[in-house]
Amino acid sequence: MMTDLPDRTRSDSAVSTTRPFTVYPAIDVRRGTVVRLLKGDYDQETRYTDDPVTVAEGYARAGARWLHLVDLDAAREGRYTLDATLGSIVDRTGLMVQTGGGVRSADDVQRLLDAGATRVVVGSLAVRDPETVVGFLERFGPEAITVALDTRIAEDGTWRLPVDGWTDVAEQDLVTCLHRYDDSGLRHVLTTDIGRDGTLGGPNFHLYTALTRSAPQLQVQASGGARNVDDVRAARRTGCAGIILGKALLEGRLSVTDAIQEEGL
Repeated sequence: MMTDLPDRTRSDSAVSTTRPFTVYPAIDVRRGTVVRLLKGDYDQETRYTDDPVTVAEGYARAGARWLHLVDLDAAREGRYTLDATLGSIVDRTGLMVQTGGGVRSADDVQRLLDAGATRVVVGSLAVRDPETVVGFLERFGPEAITVALDTRIAEDGTWRLPVDGWTDVAEQDLVTCLHRYDDSGLRHVLTTDIGRDGTLGGPNFHLYTALTRSAPQLQVQASGGARNVDDVRAARRTGCAGIILGKALLEGRLSVTDAIQEEGL
């Protein structure tokens, strides 16, 4: 349940959908290959192509403005490895790239920005050491950082926070972690419902509605389970500022062209 999220709204009226909305085509890379995991399980991997740059070029031609690039190897092993891929994508497509995996220090953030990233995604560190990430926000600015709070619901109804490539679970839950960023200047938050990720079962709109109502100052990106244009439209209506699209694009169930039509509505 999300009822224990801090309520920072002044009424129970619907969240405004007039805020900007961004579609983020996603490319997850493992050992140089574009893949998708099922529910975050590295043993349940679907491989698509060993040419992520070509995939990114296709998304750019279709009208995408942003790309969400994930280094799955770094998420588990602790060091970003896609510098060259990132640089090639930026040079050849002009896409703004949000990327992360294994970010542990300010030097890591600076390295990714120097390699061409527009925004750096910080995941495990954001859960385990919020003070350091608040320092990133102060040094690089809130537009340069996305905090990724990937979550899985526990038997007691709380939203737990798996870390280290979803191979371990932090002691604190989603609500507690969000509280630690109060007054930090944090702007961009990406939340993946791990139980929906890679399933094409539809996003968890209950989760995103609760988040956007409870923390309207945040630009929430929905991730996990998106299937079609209806899911993109519904994410926007919850008050999300964006949606991550992965498997549905790779398998041709949804086109970038159709998805980005929702950006300007």
